[in-house]
Amino acid sequence: MEQKLLIVEDDRLLAEAAADYFISKGWEAETVGDGEKALEILERKSYHLVLLDVMMPGMDGFALCREIRKNSDVPVIFITARVLEEDKLNGYSLGADDYVTKPFSLPVLYAKATALTGRIQRLHSFVELGNLKIDVSSHRVWSRGQLIALPPKEYEMLLFFMENPGRIYSREQLLIRFWGYDFDGNERVVDNHIKKLRKAIGSCGCTIQTVRKFGYRLEVEK
Repeated sequence: MEQKLLIVEDDRLLAEAAADYFISKGWEAETVGDGEKALEILERKSYHLVLLDVMMPGMDGFALCREIRKNSDVPVIFITARVLEEDKLNGYSLGADDYVTKPFSLPVLYAKATALTGRIQRLHSFVELGNLKIDVSSHRVWSRGQLIALPPKEYEMLLFFMENPGRIYSREQLLIRFWGYDFDGNERVVDNHIKKLRKAIGSCGCTIQTVRKFGYRLEVEK
């Protein structure tokens, strides 16, 4: 299913450039030049993301975001030349999800958009591989149809592996991702958590394999 984008921006050239870029990536994109018209459209149609200029004639971006949040939790990214901290805090308090400051890079804007929409979709989805299933919204995990209890770290690692099956990750990569750069321990902590995770999921059509001299990967049995 194509992602649907609404761009609310009174700079027509900027709006069209952004729309063209997203369309080239497989999205559907519409543009509108003022807040009142945008609100009318949002009352009739649904979108996966709204890119919203702050400074517009009539209803500005802050006012429109406030109206959007009365009826919708659609992700909103503000596009703005205003960089004052109080403006950003105001936007976040109204329900904005992110900010992009003009002038901006279209690839960076697109990366922010895909990261945000992907995260939102993941929060309302299931991930399934083999006989493993994760309800991401509730953090519940089933192995062979049985609900299993995982500590937070093992849950995060399992979800990560299931979202990236077949890819090899070194102990260092896993250590940095799940424990951070400032972690004082050593890489053996990764091995210990992998061992616990293997025991918890059991025989479930998926295995976390050790790839000698490289790290770990999740393989799905065929």
